[in-house]
Amino acid sequence: MNYLDKYRLYLLLECGFSANTIEAYLRDVTRFLTWAEEGGLDALQVTLPHLHDYTWTLHECGLAASSLSRALSSIRSFYRYLTLEEYIAQDPTELLSNPKQGEHLPDVLTVAEVDAILSAIDLSQAEGQRDHAIIELLYCCGLRVSELCALTLDALYLDDGFLRITGKGSKERIVPIAPHAVEELRLWFAARGEIDIKAGEEDYVFVSARRGRHLSRITVFHNIKQYVAAAGIQKVVSPHTFRHTFATHLLEGGASIRAIQVMLGHERLRTTAVYTHLDRRYLREQVLAHFPRNKR
Repeated sequence: MNYLDKYRLYLLLECGFSANTIEAYLRDVTRFLTWAEEGGLDALQVTLPHLHDYTWTLHECGLAASSLSRALSSIRSFYRYLTLEEYIAQDPTELLSNPKQGEHLPDVLTVAEVDAILSAIDLSQAEGQRDHAIIELLYCCGLRVSELCALTLDALYLDDGFLRITGKGSKERIVPIAPHAVEELRLWFAARGEIDIKAGEEDYVFVSARRGRHLSRITVFHNIKQYVAAAGIQKVVSPHTFRHTFATHLLEGGASIRAIQVMLGHERLRTTAVYTHLDRRYLREQVLAHFPRNKR
């Protein structure tokens, strides 16, 4: 009988929890243990810094403060059990604090709201297909707006379903791109071929039809604001909203938290073995299996 089986009995017999509460606790603990295992970390070796990393990751993936508090309560209960049963000598959750309930999190879009924003784009305009592809990449790949604006043609591996992204600190990562987003890019390239692109700007994926130069972050912000208004959405939406939505939808769909960390290019990973544990095929499988855009 493994830790979780014994822990289930502990919750049932000693804590007297209901079946629904037990399943919620086990779901939270299983998600944490999967995160630890994918980082090469044994459950009995977890320390407070690991727990801080995990808390920060859930926050970045869009978990509300109330949901995060419940997840941490489950983990505290699990490690309290391990301590009582003397599997570990010291409970690593003793100094683990809950997030502040009033802490602001960015808005998260629903799939329907993303579709509404895309539908607000006039594809008959020269730059309509470009902006359609931009929003698809922000949402389907979780890119930062700076990464999107700097994206070059030689970083695209569309036949293989990957992008090579240069993130913060000039660190590169490989990000899966789903077939739907690949098709949007190919449609944009057909329109892009008609644009008179300035010398030195030819390598950029996204360029202005009027200026022939690569897009700035301000332009992307401005265009998204217009489409959001046209779609009648009242939420505060920026390019980062799509990145945040990407992570949240993957998390809600059951994707590996470690995989989400790698795809987002998060640097706060104390267990650096994650980069050898998760290969490209696995990351792509996570997106194809758990992202709502690919379940249609």
